[in-house]
Amino acid sequence: MKVPVGGCYRLIDIPMSNCINSGINKIFVLTQFNSASLNRHIARTYFGNGVNFGDGFVEVLAATQTPGEAGKKWFQGTADAVRQFTWIFEDAKNINVENVLILAGDHLYRMDYMDLLQSHVDRNADITVSCAAVGDNRASDYGLVKVDDRGNIIQFSEKPKGADLKAMQVDTSRLGLSPQDALKSPYIASMGVYVFKKDVLLKLLKWRYPTSNDFGSEIIPSAIREHNVQAYFFGDYWEDIGTIKSFYDANLALTEESPKFEFYDPKTPIFTSPGFLPPTKIDNSRVVDAIISHGCFLRDCTIQHSIVGERSRLDYGVELQDTVMMGADYYQTESEIASLLAEGKVPIGIGRNTKIKNCIIDKNAKIGKEVVIANKEGVQEADRSEDGFYIRSGITIIMEKATIEDGTVI
Repeated sequence: MKVPVGGCYRLIDIPMSNCINSGINKIFVLTQFNSASLNRHIARTYFGNGVNFGDGFVEVLAATQTPGEAGKKWFQGTADAVRQFTWIFEDAKNINVENVLILAGDHLYRMDYMDLLQSHVDRNADITVSCAAVGDNRASDYGLVKVDDRGNIIQFSEKPKGADLKAMQVDTSRLGLSPQDALKSPYIASMGVYVFKKDVLLKLLKWRYPTSNDFGSEIIPSAIREHNVQAYFFGDYWEDIGTIKSFYDANLALTEESPKFEFYDPKTPIFTSPGFLPPTKIDNSRVVDAIISHGCFLRDCTIQHSIVGERSRLDYGVELQDTVMMGADYYQTESEIASLLAEGKVPIGIGRNTKIKNCIIDKNAKIGKEVVIANKEGVQEADRSEDGFYIRSGITIIMEKATIEDGTVI
């Protein structure tokens, strides 16, 4: 959830901003561990900064904060994470809560959750699952559903493959898609966005299925047989970016001339932490279809179809193509950079005449001069973490704080 996206945002900003724009002001963020970085980001972004919570709150809850033996282990899944904090919904100050909205932290979309909640209430649903139409290429990555004419979910299959996948095909034109779009997207996927009646949620987690750890693969499929489980159809842009390939593709899609997702909307903005950074300085550079974040220094370089994160430094002759560069957490001064170069060391950023293509560069990476990162042999999977990089789905990933020495060819 603290993963950078779109240059200067973090994934947690998506559901948080959707909540704020939907008028939801009582928010708990469940994390696997106490992340100082995530806590700091939430504090800087959602306390003050023009965000008005009225009588609401934002509270980060980590696995280690749960009482008794439960607090000695990590969450085993989404349902287990909520189960370990069910005492929150039984607390006196939250006694009036009737419905609980459960969101994922690794999706890119803009939704008014009040529309979802209103549909849930109007149908007197025990559970409502937000759904979207998807195509063949990624259908097996999701939980897929079938619905009847009244919107009841009658079948739920978690990440099916082969014949099981084909069996989940439906006519999505019934959801309002054009015949052409329905052919391209013949499956209905769960978005991992759920609304539960509070009492139903507590019953399922604590008494009915006390050992089930995941909503998608365990709780929802079982609940269909016993409860009124409704589908809410979401027709706008939605992308699950829980894999390296989807993270890479979704980020680069933001650089298109008319992207399907825009971070800025005057009525429903996406909030993030104010960086208090200077404007980016660009000297004699060529930038085409790219996003350049705040506080960068670009010197006589070429950037094409790429994202350049905050505080990035690209030296003379650098060529960046089809690359997501996450930037840096701090600056090195000009004198520090000069001293490092004089000693034959590599400063943070990208050195002179380096050529990079099809790459993700993690935070605070140090890439030297005359480096070539192109994966010309088309390697799909490789682990070279001892050298500061690995390859997934043909994408080269330079690891956080890694050093790629001068003249390296990847």
